[in-house]
Amino acid sequence: MTRRRWPLVALTAGLTLLVTLLAVNLMGGEKELDQRVERIYSTADPDFRRAMASLLAAPVLPGNRVTDLQNGDEIFPPMLEAIRGARTSVTFETYIYWSGEIGKAFADALSERARAGVPVHVLLDWVGSTKMEDRFLAQLRDAGVEVERFHRPHWYTLSRLNNRTHRKLLVVDGRVAFTGGVGIADQWQGAAQDPDHWRDTHYRLEGPAAATFQAVFLDNWTKVTGRVLHGPTYFPAIEPAGDAAAQMVSSSPTSGSESIHLMYLLALAAASRSILLSSSYFVPDDMTVDALVAAVRRGVRVRIVTPGPVIDTKLVRAASRARWGELLAAGVEIAEFQPTMYHVKMLAIDGRFVSVGSTNFDNRSFRLNDEANLNVYDEAFAVRAEAVFQADWALAKPVTWAEWARRPWREKVLEHLAGWLGPQL
Repeated sequence: MTRRRWPLVALTAGLTLLVTLLAVNLMGGEKELDQRVERIYSTADPDFRRAMASLLAAPVLPGNRVTDLQNGDEIFPPMLEAIRGARTSVTFETYIYWSGEIGKAFADALSERARAGVPVHVLLDWVGSTKMEDRFLAQLRDAGVEVERFHRPHWYTLSRLNNRTHRKLLVVDGRVAFTGGVGIADQWQGAAQDPDHWRDTHYRLEGPAAATFQAVFLDNWTKVTGRVLHGPTYFPAIEPAGDAAAQMVSSSPTSGSESIHLMYLLALAAASRSILLSSSYFVPDDMTVDALVAAVRRGVRVRIVTPGPVIDTKLVRAASRARWGELLAAGVEIAEFQPTMYHVKMLAIDGRFVSVGSTNFDNRSFRLNDEANLNVYDEAFAVRAEAVFQADWALAKPVTWAEWARRPWREKVLEHLAGWLGPQL
């Protein structure tokens, strides 16, 4: 081979490697669901709960108390209070951790507990924490906090760069757990009072289901570190704390990639009366669209709140609106939240079942990210979730099919182009 050909060979090899890595990163981990989930029971049927537990390999545990927390003013103080009161352990996994006032508050609280001798373990998504200042990382590590980054770029992780941990899990002393939509950034502070302060919901759980939060955290912790955390420090005996039955469901491209997608489809198929969906990134696939349309046709009222003009990713809004035609034509009611960025992720069905957590209604959450959702089977909790949804609906602008159909052609072109990226959004 002549010297002239070596650059061409190197270039070809480099391009081949780049295309291969891109293809691997764009693919999900396992075979996707490709058939509609048939309706064979309602949310009131005991078979519904048994199916959710069995098919998702996630126990439904009684004896929990679950409290909803609205916006940063209600969310961050209980989380920080729990950390500051930790006696045996703190485990914390999050996607977004940026700098700013709230980032410092969490760094200070976690550092203080580590200096006091409490084992503190923090798992941050590498992509989601790129805006975190190095001084916070140094502070945590100097205090004795074990900090790890999920899928930090290395030559042996290049095929997994598109797989992120989007989970939001905080477990204190193995007994009290938090999950929901908030990230650690100043945008989540306040009370959603203006476009600079986002609307979101988080949840505090106390009771036996806290152990399942811990297990989900340790799943990724072990993958990243190779270390297993166990014993009463992390899994103490837990007494009942309330009357709610709860279930933690997780998914990952490397194991059970379709678990949460299947969970949503099972719940939608079981709906008899109402489906209320709050979704910050709503880019439904064909199966989800079919499930929502089928629900309307059997008499279920379906209402969806999504972000309006204030949104952090315009491309996602365009891809979302591209999918609304069939839904609106079938009678699904969709409204866009107006005051600020809408980051809530909540599904409430029939006043009996509520699912909350990190998962969005899009392909990235269903097949590419690591996600975690808390399911609550409790009518009193569902009543509260419905009231919160109604308050959000009152601040949202409904969109009719006629309005959607006559949107400007520029929007239609952008939506069409965004639709091509739908599987990655």
